Amino acid sequence: MKLDPFYLIVDSADWIARLVPVGVKLVQLRVKDRSEADLRHEIRSALAVCAEHRCQMIVNDYWKLAIEEGCDFVHLGQEDLETADLAAIRAAGIRLGLSTHDETELQTALAAEPDYIALGPVYATILKQMKWAPQGLPRLRAWKSRIGDLPLVAIGGLNVDRIDGVFSHGADSAAVVTDITRNADPDERTRQWLAATESWR
Repeated sequence: MKLDPFYLIVDSADWIARLVPVGVKLVQLRVKDRSEADLRHEIRSALAVCAEHRCQMIVNDYWKLAIEEGCDFVHLGQEDLETADLAAIRAAGIRLGLSTHDETELQTALAAEPDYIALGPVYATILKQMKWAPQGLPRLRAWKSRIGDLPLVAIGGLNVDRIDGVFSHGADSAAVVTDITRNADPDERTRQWLAATESWR
């Protein structure tokens, strides 16, 4: 399996409707603290946009809704992995991405036989409070040597200037949140990411 090198993460279908038409081909919908009805509406709205623009969409956390709504991908953190029904996810034909932050989590993730592995935070991040220190670029190279052909996603503190560094250290895809969503011009910043990742595409 191959992931697009530009992996956008946003927290609403509105963001997807705004940025996917710019040219995004891989996006994660990461919505928190909403009712099931709201979540289902967000997923359906986002899926419609992604289908129109041939963009792969990944649902964060809500694997049951991902199954029910016919999604292609779900991404789970380690806590969600403990309670997820992996057999049901596989039976539905959904591909699985897993977060890792240390050696123990990597071993746990690999045992689940995911379709890709994410490592973070590569750099310090302002997105959320993290109990892990920045991993640094050498850890990316080490993770890639461990996981082989599995795609490796770098996440945490990434911006356009850091793209070449993460790819040259083994990442297959670079995930970004705040460098775009908190940018003064998110649309133009998305175009910059697309241009900067083109040579890796």
